[in-house]
Amino acid sequence: MESSTNTPATPTKGPLNGIKILDFTQFLAGPHGTQILGDMGAQIIKIETPAGDLSRTVPPHFIRDDSAYFHTINRNKKSVVINMKKPGGTELVRELIKTADVVVENFRPGVLSRLGIDREDEMENNPALIWASISGFGQSGPDRDLPAYDMIVQALSGTMSLTGERGGRPVRTGIPVGDIAAGLHAAIGILSALHNVKETGQGEYIDISMLDCLVAMLSYQGTYHLESGHVPGPQGSGHDAIPTYRQFTAGDGRDIVTTANTERMWQAMAQALGHPELLDDPRFTLNGDRLRNKEELWDILEPAFLERDAAEWVALFNEAGIPVGMVNTLDLALTSPQILHREMVVELDDGNGASVKTLGNPIKLSRNPRSRDSFPPALGEHTSDILRDVLGKSSSEIDQLLEAGAIQTPLAEELVN
Repeated sequence: MESSTNTPATPTKGPLNGIKILDFTQFLAGPHGTQILGDMGAQIIKIETPAGDLSRTVPPHFIRDDSAYFHTINRNKKSVVINMKKPGGTELVRELIKTADVVVENFRPGVLSRLGIDREDEMENNPALIWASISGFGQSGPDRDLPAYDMIVQALSGTMSLTGERGGRPVRTGIPVGDIAAGLHAAIGILSALHNVKETGQGEYIDISMLDCLVAMLSYQGTYHLESGHVPGPQGSGHDAIPTYRQFTAGDGRDIVTTANTERMWQAMAQALGHPELLDDPRFTLNGDRLRNKEELWDILEPAFLERDAAEWVALFNEAGIPVGMVNTLDLALTSPQILHREMVVELDDGNGASVKTLGNPIKLSRNPRSRDSFPPALGEHTSDILRDVLGKSSSEIDQLLEAGAIQTPLAEELVN
């Protein structure tokens, strides 16, 4: 199945249709979270400075004038440029906040208030307003004012200490898990608050810390340490508790992973590898035995995997009901028939000859799906439309704001000159 192509026609209504979200976020964590909500049908109004979201300029790949990085996390949004340092800019933001159901921002604590926007005042004026702040360390605590990016919180949370080859130095994960986790948790918090507004009419303040999110994602490793005091190191491609849950290299040099984590799977694995005698070896009878003797077990299993090519092992293990998978590079993963079938590679078209292939939405809805996605917006592309349609501004009022430098559109220079 080929990747789907979506046109910038009006998207079908999703379950969040009618929800208006002002998105002040940039780079990755916030935009990822708001894109999820936009994919679900919410109207996302992306408020940018004249310089734009900083991710628009991240090299090396560009579509139109914006980076592929930006296009990854900004579909289904409208861009409005407002300069809060110019006369009328802050007032314009306040007007938009009055119309919103949700505000999402990732300013460092205190920045918005210095620009003349007070969250508590805005929420008092609009009691049903949901306000979500995403930051590295949250709005409280001794580190609240420190800057943070994904790798910083990976380091501080302990995530990096668990990543890398066993016995090696810690490394960052290959994907920005801190940013993605914060975006996901922000979206979850917003959805829960929207339900509460529906029930009570009362808004909510949501405080999302990237560090908090990664600590929560330590999962059983965190609990193991809290209970035992043991400090684990890099996990490599194995598992602390299950020695047959790991990566092996096949005869053609390709890596595969298997997760034989039950006794039935272990028995099937020993048979498939041509070593049924292992089932009668008291060193390997139960998982606890195998864990105590894992080095001896690996000395037997690793040469066994070299006897066949990776594809042969995958077919054999699948037939035997043993979970298995190739370690794919991105070129293989993103052309996988399963991934393409699930529409996890999509192509967005701006209607003027520009297109971008990007990653799809993993949330599949049966009764209210979106069938089309809109191309990520150019900087200020929808400024005039939003001011006219949402705030009821006249053409002359928009022209005055342009002349004052409070707003910007793609045609701003022409309109001013």
